[in-house]
Parts: sequence; structure tokens; C-alpha cells
Amino acid sequence: MKSLTRSLPTSLLSIESVLEARVRLRNRVVHTPLQASAAIGHNLGATTYLKLECLQRTGSFKARGAFNKLLSLSDSQRKRGVVGVSGGNHAQGLAYAAKDLGVRATICMPASTPSNYLEATRGYGADVVLCPDITAAFAEGRRLRDSGMVEVHPFDDILVAAGQGTVGLEILDDLPEMTRIYVSIGGGGLISGVATALRRRRPDIRVFGVETDGANAMARSLAAGGLIDMPAITSIARTLGAPRVSDFTLRHVQELVEEVMVVDDSEAFDALKFILERAKILTEPAAACCLAAARRHAGTFAPNEKVVILLCGGNTSMHDLSQWQARFA
Repeated sequence: MKSLTRSLPTSLLSIESVLEARVRLRNRVVHTPLQASAAIGHNLGATTYLKLECLQRTGSFKARGAFNKLLSLSDSQRKRGVVGVSGGNHAQGLAYAAKDLGVRATICMPASTPSNYLEATRGYGADVVLCPDITAAFAEGRRLRDSGMVEVHPFDDILVAAGQGTVGLEILDDLPEMTRIYVSIGGGGLISGVATALRRRRPDIRVFGVETDGANAMARSLAAGGLIDMPAITSIARTLGAPRVSDFTLRHVQELVEEVMVVDDSEAFDALKFILERAKILTEPAAACCLAAARRHAGTFAPNEKVVILLCGGNTSMHDLSQWQARFA
């Protein structure tokens, strides 16, 4: 297990920033349930809890970071409008937060984005700009930023990551004796915030990051010792589909995360079905992959372990479910 560096680089997120975010987000987001699951605990061989961030407003944790960023802007910055790039959950979180605060929002999204994400984002009042792919969407987002809008990056932003870190504070509030957690990685903002919140309070907590094969930019970057671009996102876990992580999130994972595990799509979907059928919670592959990773550790947990599976999102459509069922049956 990695020991917590006593004096982390000043460019890394501080626990103070996460605590400030919690104050800002009061009455803006939901303190989501931390629910014990006997069925999943039996499956893993350890006392297990599900952090149901899939029940957050807009269906994922993303509203936390979006609100924290927008609430930190000056009036003049808000008047310029904000721009985000997303293939899914960040789009909805930013659109929702912007509408709540009366800020104009434009979201650049790849043309392959499922219709349920597009409809929800537009439903929250954002303007959607469709681009050929996620790389083109990031390029358009940079163009709009350079034209005067305020960028709200989905993960490469210390205020966004601090907002996501409030998930970790809630878990510690509800289960101070937790011993380990499995957290999904897309661009890395969620795990950067959560790992900061947990390990700055409890350095002994073991944090495991999880990606799916075909959406594993962080694992590839760790192996290379630097940032690696994904040539294409091929996983069904589209909300993990960042084509590239950032120096900011890579350094947090290097410092605070014990291991980044990569599971395949079939494992993620099997875990999604198990969670739906046994815990009665509908998640995304990007969330269910955390159970898939924990299953690889089944039989190795200590008797006193208290394991948390962070279910970061639940924006799955019936169309997606039927397609995945046909593919992996």
C-alpha cells in the first residue's frame, strides 16, 4: 500500500478545498445514501456498502463539481456564460447547475452521445453543440473558451475536483470505520477529490481506481509514466471515455491511489446485472465496473474489512440495457 506523502505538492488538491466545497454545496446537492448490501457482501466475502451517487441530482456526482466551480465565479465571469465538454454526465451536471444559478451554458458533445443524455442536457436549458467525436468536442470547447466563455473542465480543474471530493467526506461521515473503496476513473477528477478527502483524513484507507478496457487512459498513462492519448474509446462505459487524463489527475492517482484496475466490458455488465437484480439499483457500466474490480479481490479481504463501492452514476437507458443484454448474453 502506498503511504501518504507527508507534504504533498502544493499543486495538489488540499483537504481544506474539499471542506470549503462542502460548505458551498450545502442545499445544492443531495447527501446520497450509503447502503449496506448483504447480497454484494456475500458475493465479495466482506462487509460491503454502496455509495449511491447514482441517486444524486442529474443521476451522477457531476453536479457537485459543476456547482462548486460556478459558485466560485465572479458575477462578471458568470455573465460571460460557461462552456463544458462531455459525452454524458458532466453535460447534465453542468447544465443543471447553470440553470439553477441563472448562468448561460453551452455543452460540446460528440455526435455519438445517446439521445437520453442529449435530451436531459437540453432539458436543463443548455445549448448543445454536436461535434464529430470527443476530440473535436474538446477542440470546440477550447475555441468557445478563447472567444470569452468560462471553461468548466470535466476533470482538469481544482474546484471541480474539490466538489467531487465531497462524496468522500459524506462516506466518512456515515462510515468512519471504512477500510477501502473502489472508485471509477474517467478523466480522474472524481478519484482525485475522493482520495484527497479520504486519505488526508485517514491515511490507512485503501483507494482502488477502476477503468474498463477501451476507456483506460489513466492505466495507460501510469504504465507509460506520462500522458497517453486514447486513439478511440471502444468500451461500453462511455462516461469513462476521456481520451486523455491530465497532469493534475495523474499526479493525484500516483500519490494517493494504491492501484488502478482495468476490467473488461463483460465483467462490468455482469456486475451491473447483479446490482440491479440483487440490490435493486440501476447503475451504468462506468459505476458497476467498481464491483467487477472488487470481485477480483474476493476471498482476500481481512475479517474486519468494510468495503465501499462507489456507484458514481445511473444514467442508463432501456435501449442501452437491451443492447448490452444481447451482446453479453
